[in-house]
Amino acid sequence: MTKENIEELTKLMRQLVSDVQGAPFPGPNFEPELYSIWYEHVQRGAQNCFEYLDEHFPIDNSEFKNSLNKMFK
Repeated sequence: MTKENIEELTKLMRQLVSDVQGAPFPGPNFEPELYSIWYEHVQRGAQNCFEYLDEHFPIDNSEFKNSLNKMFK
C-alpha cells in the first residue's frame, strides 16, 4: 500500500458517500428521471471504487470477488 493508493481510495470513497447521501427522496413531487440520473451516477462511483480496490487492494478469495462482480453488472 502506497500513500498515493490510500489517498486515491479515500477520494473515491468520499465521493461515493457524498453521492449516496444526495439520493433524491421519493416524496409527493418525486421525479423518476431525477432518480434514474442519480442512480446511474452512484453506480459509476461504486464501480470506480470497486475497480480501484480490486486493482490496488486485491483479495484472493475468488468467491467473494465473483459475488461483488455480480452486484455491479
